[in-house]
Amino acid sequence: MYGVTVYVAALTFDLHLPQARSLKDKRAIIRPIIDGCRNRYHVAAAEVDHQDRWQRACVAVAAVSSTAGHVADVLDGVERVVWSFREIEGVGSERRWLEDE
Repeated sequence: MYGVTVYVAALTFDLHLPQARSLKDKRAIIRPIIDGCRNRYHVAAAEVDHQDRWQRACVAVAAVSSTAGHVADVLDGVERVVWSFREIEGVGSERRWLEDE
């Protein structure tokens, strides 16, 4: 789009799931997190790493807007939602902004 400013950022969460004893247990913990972020904040969200490990997950969330402030607000809300789940322990998170070249 000619001359349109678009702001895009991604937030990744590295999670430990101490209660998961199988991949099925893991999915039961991760699915509400991903679905909750998608439904509440209208973001793209997916498990992007550690798919074959029971007690680890990497979840990524991406947001797009016409203002940087809106993207930041959305990802701040997503971060609060993810860290509110008691079944997870946070190993870390990282926010990255897409830069137009």
